[in-house]
Amino acid sequence: MTESASTATTDATEPGAGATEAPKGATRLVLVRHGVTVQTGGMLSGRLPNIDLTDEGRAQARRAGERLAPLPVVAVYASPIERTMQTAELVAEPHALDVIVCDGVIEAEYGDWSGQKLSDLAKTDEWRVVQAAPSRAQFPNGESLRAMQARMVAALDALVAAHSHETIVVVSHADPIKAAIAHYTGVHLDLFQRLHVSPASATVFDFHPYGVMMVKYNDTGSLDELVPKPRTDEGSRDG
Repeated sequence: MTESASTATTDATEPGAGATEAPKGATRLVLVRHGVTVQTGGMLSGRLPNIDLTDEGRAQARRAGERLAPLPVVAVYASPIERTMQTAELVAEPHALDVIVCDGVIEAEYGDWSGQKLSDLAKTDEWRVVQAAPSRAQFPNGESLRAMQARMVAALDALVAAHSHETIVVVSHADPIKAAIAHYTGVHLDLFQRLHVSPASATVFDFHPYGVMMVKYNDTGSLDELVPKPRTDEGSRDG
């Protein structure tokens, strides 16, 4: 430590000192939706317990883990619900990481709607509000979508702040991820239903000191272009 500090002091006195110092990268946030369950697409599972991934869902999660394996992931966080934890475990496995529970990225609290068929809910007046004006939607005996977005964003901001210049994965649910995408891309919550988040998809944000950039959205393909390239000093030697 003393030697490095001394070297830095000496180098700083020479012309062009620090020109080859590697810039610190962005903080990379990878949002992954859980794989499918028997209720995906037909029912509103919400926070109901004991809803596991199907074999297909586990295969989706395993493929997500394989796609993310080359990235320098330092931590994997997940909503505390079974389907998200099971997905996160398969994502974390290639990195030999333990999954860290993050309550702030849990599914929306749908209250009385939890466990109901989507086809039945679509017939209600409340459903029309959820689709047309989500910022005004309050689930019966549950959470408002505005409150869901606020605590999701607060949780993600805290994780990003805790992992400056690192890459982290957060496994969550469709509506919270959609709400986060809307926030970080400057889209009003009333338009978030125009977004789609597929099971086991990855949406990636790079957080820079003065802004956020979405570099992947709803991706289920290769993430190879996100793998950091080996740094060379050739450019610094060429005038």
